[in-house]
Amino acid sequence: MHNAVMPKRFINRYLPSPKAIREHPVLRPVSRWLHAPDLWHMNRRSVSVAALIGLFCAFLPIPFQTIPATVLAIGCRCNLAICLGLVWLTNPLTTAPVLYASYEVGAWVLDRHLSIAEISPDWAWLSANMGDIGYPLVVGSLLCGLFAGLLGFTVVRVGWRMHVLSRWRLRRDTRKLRQLLANKDPGSE
Repeated sequence: MHNAVMPKRFINRYLPSPKAIREHPVLRPVSRWLHAPDLWHMNRRSVSVAALIGLFCAFLPIPFQTIPATVLAIGCRCNLAICLGLVWLTNPLTTAPVLYASYEVGAWVLDRHLSIAEISPDWAWLSANMGDIGYPLVVGSLLCGLFAGLLGFTVVRVGWRMHVLSRWRLRRDTRKLRQLLANKDPGSE
């Protein structure tokens, strides 16, 4: 039984507490909705939907991805902490590579590659070239987010199911072994 609880304890150790999330400055406008117990449950449905939403929103090419992720998590009644933890995979260190990869995917899908000799990571360059890069970036971000979200959803669902099945098998085998040992005649040795 202890091992069955282990993954939840491990995950909860690295997640922010419900109180910390409710008190986060960005989430104050929706804090009255953050008291629903469904938002903090750790079950297969709640975690898999949170993975889908969190990973999808992580790829959105907008600031404050936490806001749409929170609204979707509240609407879908999934684990908010997991959802926000996955949204924060895109952070100041990872945003540039994620946006670049998303742009490349969008440009490939739309067959619309930008022919600029130099890319500069400043607002002047970005605003001057937004007309050329905006559409491929949005399309690529949505496709990458959808792919990552569906992959996360599937991995959680399949992984959770495999874990449950392995626990069932272990309990069955333990029960069989106990029965075998209980039925064994002590005088036959």
